[in-house]
Amino acid sequence: MKPIQVRFIMEILGRPPEHVSEALRLLVTQIKTEQGVKLIEEVHHPPVEVKDSKDLYTTFAEVVIEVPNLGRITDLMFKYLPSNVEILSPEEVTFSNVDMSMLASSITQRMHQYDAVTKRMISERDFALDKLKEYAPHLFKAPEPQTQPSHPSAQVHHEPKKAETKPKKEEKKSKSSKKKSKKK
Repeated sequence: MKPIQVRFIMEILGRPPEHVSEALRLLVTQIKTEQGVKLIEEVHHPPVEVKDSKDLYTTFAEVVIEVPNLGRITDLMFKYLPSNVEILSPEEVTFSNVDMSMLASSITQRMHQYDAVTKRMISERDFALDKLKEYAPHLFKAPEPQTQPSHPSAQVHHEPKKAETKPKKEEKKSKSSKKKSKKK
């Protein structure tokens, strides 16, 4: 099979802009040193501030490389996660069923690795959650149901009615006035 030329677009986001440029430069240097990779061209673009962000910058590089086969492209894609991949040459690629099997196996193997990492992380999370429930169960109790509406305007306040009573002096006056009216 003829060597394959491919263009990767590599992007970096971060701060400050000098760090973003340096991180991208290091990433491209790593790609260049990969076994079986020949650098054809690299173009770095200056960092620009991300719209509607606070001091975040993005930059990208176009990296044209030559690799021996599609399997190597796949390996590099999984390792460096370019934002775009473009096969430049050859225009048509033919490969044997052995090559296709190796490519499919490589992708499947990588997927199994990611699956194992994911399952391990879920298991560790569940273990930590169980320990947290054991040592701090109060954090997991359901909130008590509210008996009153939560909105203050929806709450109705009832004042208890007071029994009507006359002061004692008035009672004495009224009794004495009744007695006086009877004498008359």
